[in-house]
Amino acid sequence: MATWVFTEATAGGPGEPALEVLSKAASGGEAVAVYLGEASADDLAVLGAHGASTVYNLTGGGDLPAAAAAAGLADLVEREAPGAVLFAQTYTSRDVAGRLAARIDRPVIANAVDVAIDDGCTVTSEIFGGTQLVRTAFTGPGPHLVLVRPKSFSADERGGTVNRVEEYPLPDAGHAGSPQVVDTTVEQAEGPQLGSAKVIISGGRGLGSAEAYSLIESAAEPLKAATGATRAIVDAGWVPYAKQVGQTGKTVKPEVYIACGISGAMQHMVGMKDSKRIVAVNKDPEAPIFSVADLGIVGDVHQVLPKLAEALRSRS
Repeated sequence: MATWVFTEATAGGPGEPALEVLSKAASGGEAVAVYLGEASADDLAVLGAHGASTVYNLTGGGDLPAAAAAAGLADLVEREAPGAVLFAQTYTSRDVAGRLAARIDRPVIANAVDVAIDDGCTVTSEIFGGTQLVRTAFTGPGPHLVLVRPKSFSADERGGTVNRVEEYPLPDAGHAGSPQVVDTTVEQAEGPQLGSAKVIISGGRGLGSAEAYSLIESAAEPLKAATGATRAIVDAGWVPYAKQVGQTGKTVKPEVYIACGISGAMQHMVGMKDSKRIVAVNKDPEAPIFSVADLGIVGDVHQVLPKLAEALRSRS
């Protein structure tokens, strides 16, 4: 029985988080992509390369398509009876998954870091800031609905092609689909981005002030690293939300993650603990961040970071 993966169109084609989930689904059997947005030939090629044999292309839905997408997806689910529908845990996908669950009367398991689909569906999730794993098995009838955290899997190309494409115009969702976007603000992204950067340097409350965040930016420049932050300094208004790493921010998995002035609250560590190498700089030797660090520097970030930046520039 096929596993379906809900996939959103982005400015650059299929979203990376959904491609991660699609690759995982394809590794265990037949994978079907449910693609929300206009699908170009390039988009279909990307979906096929990541394991989709069939694509249901949901078109229409307006600026806020979740209600219409859930209605259309519910019709397709009733017609085709997939074993499971997997979603990457993005804003739109969470909205669609919740609405779909209500329409077809099925539960959703969220925050999955692994999914095993054979005769049934078993989901692995993290709790207590990622310190414990919980495995949950669906016991009721399918389709089983699962939301998967970004960076849980690799978006590996499998070299396949899409054999079948069905365009499915979205139905009118009635009052649920009536909201409209009346204005938008585009935040210009500069430099390496958290989702794709190989090196990330993040700052926390230990920096002491918004002005001190320049120490993070100075050290990041010679490394061509992305800059991140904890929720505490985002809430304080020191940096924009786009830089937040953690449970309510971005989940990252770079080659190197450098945590500066970050104590290591669970909320933050759950978003970066799977980084390949973690370096921590904190003046408190008992800071929890050292428990996940491969290299720990006990020192004041105001002294360590300028010396780090100077050393990096001298080698570039």
